[in-house]
Amino acid sequence: MTALEQIGLFIQLIAQGVARLAELSAALIIAIAVLQALGQVLRLAWRSSPAQEQSKEALRLTLGRWLAIALEFLLAADIVLTAIAPTWDDIGKLGAVALIRTALNYFLQKEIAAHAVKWGKAAEENVQG
Repeated sequence: MTALEQIGLFIQLIAQGVARLAELSAALIIAIAVLQALGQVLRLAWRSSPAQEQSKEALRLTLGRWLAIALEFLLAADIVLTAIAPTWDDIGKLGAVALIRTALNYFLQKEIAAHAVKWGKAAEENVQG
């Protein structure tokens, strides 16, 4: 094996390690987000208040943000793996993941903006009323 081939194998090992770290990070982010959301759901289930619907929406949006971050880590892993030895299958998968991530982030941002407007109006009505 030549020195150039050894360097290539070393780079592939590093890239695979970075990709696995990114995938593990995504899994940890999802696990933490789910546990945090579950805790908030249980707190909401035991109390009743007029602001409960707003709290549920805030919880859903927060969980969505965490999932979007995890998806970014998964996309990073796919990019690293595709960069070292791309096949058309890898490029197709990367394109699909990028498309899904972009769509999720787009719709999440639209929801956040819509709820910010809704909550802003509700707050104004409470101040005026």
